[in-house]
Amino acid sequence: MNVAVIGLGSMGKRRIRLIKKYDEKINIIGIDLNNRRCLEVTDEFKIETCSSLDEAINKYNISSVFISTSPLSHANIINQCLNVGLNVFTELNLVDTGYDENIKLAKEKGCILFISSTFLYRAEVEYIKNITENSKSNICYNYHIGQYLPDWHPWENYKDFFISDKKTNGCREIFAIELPWLISTFGKIKDFKVVKNKISSLDINYPDNYMILLQHESGHNGVLCVDVVSRKAVRNLELYSEEMYLHWDGSPKGLYLFDIENKQDKNINLYNKIDKLDNYSSNIIENAYYNEIEEYFGCIKGNKKPRHTFEKDKEILDIISALESEI
Repeated sequence: MNVAVIGLGSMGKRRIRLIKKYDEKINIIGIDLNNRRCLEVTDEFKIETCSSLDEAINKYNISSVFISTSPLSHANIINQCLNVGLNVFTELNLVDTGYDENIKLAKEKGCILFISSTFLYRAEVEYIKNITENSKSNICYNYHIGQYLPDWHPWENYKDFFISDKKTNGCREIFAIELPWLISTFGKIKDFKVVKNKISSLDINYPDNYMILLQHESGHNGVLCVDVVSRKAVRNLELYSEEMYLHWDGSPKGLYLFDIENKQDKNINLYNKIDKLDNYSSNIIENAYYNEIEEYFGCIKGNKKPRHTFEKDKEILDIISALESEI
């Protein structure tokens, strides 16, 4: 099987590494306009690279692609791939440009159109969802996710990265990462209240922090705080009701359920092995990225169904746009 990875930045390199882990027999072709990135990937992963998708299609019998370029470029690349009958895995799009056309085209061509939603594949999220679904009481949650924008990619200026663009800004990306699993776990959003502003000196033209009260149709309620200001990378979740208390710091070892009878926190260990890179914060692990790659190939083989879809993602993006426009 020949698989192309388009975009050889940090995420493209992650996908290459994990595809190799999934099946070392897969022949991976890297694609990037930046020759330096191509040379780096060739050296690090010992794979062939091209400067364009057309070149790769003409040279190799590609059946599937991973799109890891900047979000605003995704729609056209997805369309180009589907038109020649390629299965598509795409990172977060952050805008719904071309969604209707590409959903229709994928069905016409019989291609898999798969969108990343990594946190749906975290073991901790699966555990939290199970607790919520089996709870006899309505649950409240407090959830704060934040990290200082220049620390996201310390190897490059944040103004050269898509998170500085208002259309694909840092807070919007956090919402796109978190809302799919929050809605999957706690139910559709019935109503919300937003407080937002800019408190930093960052050279950005969008709010750098949000505090949102969410009401779910299920009866669960939550407070969601999102920012690109926090000097410590944080992901702190607290769930509580009259029958339970749980907290999670976003790391694989940081999930605790309060033992009501013994009045103490019980650490919940869900991993036999944690796959982590040293240059990322403690709450970013490779396991979930691998799991969604495995599911993508399972969808191609016909024995899996995606946990997230373009149809669901369009609804999420509509919610994010409403949060951003709320005064």
